[in-house]
Amino acid sequence: MLKLVIPKGSLEQQTLRLFEEADLRVRRGSDRDYHGTIDDERIERVSLLRPQEIPIYVQDGLFDLGITGQDWIAETAADVEVLTPLSYAKSGSGHGTKVVLAVPADHVANTAKEMPPGSRISTEFESLTKRYFEELGIDVHVVWSFGATEAKVPEIVDAIVDITETGSTLRAHGMKVIETLMTSAPVLVANREAAADPVKRRAMEDITTLLLSALRAEGRVLIKMNVGEADLQQVLEVVPAMKSPTVAPLQEGGYAIETVVEKAQVNRLIPLLKAHGATDILEIPISKIVP
Repeated sequence: MLKLVIPKGSLEQQTLRLFEEADLRVRRGSDRDYHGTIDDERIERVSLLRPQEIPIYVQDGLFDLGITGQDWIAETAADVEVLTPLSYAKSGSGHGTKVVLAVPADHVANTAKEMPPGSRISTEFESLTKRYFEELGIDVHVVWSFGATEAKVPEIVDAIVDITETGSTLRAHGMKVIETLMTSAPVLVANREAAADPVKRRAMEDITTLLLSALRAEGRVLIKMNVGEADLQQVLEVVPAMKSPTVAPLQEGGYAIETVVEKAQVNRLIPLLKAHGATDILEIPISKIVP
């Protein structure tokens, strides 16, 4: 039914992992294959292409559904429907990226407004960069980059516009970030005509639910425990929860408590619960959380 395209490159492994956690595993003959399948009748075929190309391909109807970055939608000005942001990046879920302007550490400019007219700027985001400086009223020369953008400073260009998560690579190359042009995250996008079809729309909504529920579950576990009536209140005072813990009476007396917590808290939480009277404590992995 749906023709799906997902990003190849830096986001590839995290995207494939997300789809597997959503029970939408992409099957390929090898890691080098550009096409695959998902054992789900809602998805007819899957392709893996560079995220730079995906917005236009989805806009033009070559694919019904795709994952790309907000930055590439801005760069291509593609007319697609954004179904939902997906909070993951190449280093894992919860990380965003930024399109930044960077210059050598000893450069006179500390903001984009201070860039001298005529500056040469190398970037893959040619249209985005031109628009940004046109709005500032600064005449700069934007040079298309085919990669290794940071290596071109200062011998070839005066500055670069590049994407970064932490800025550490830029700093390692003796550069400073002086402006953020935009923040970006992966997004699930749809072809507008396909999204207007009721059957395809329902399938898109199903896929969205599965992906988001897998993302919500990342880094979280279910904690179950028993507690006597005398210790119930003091346990409830220390137990965290997404909303509030579930408390149910036990037939033999006492209570069973269930709560969803961050995995990073567990090493401190379990001893704390035990010290407050909880027993039979279980830690259970969670694959999906559907609100």
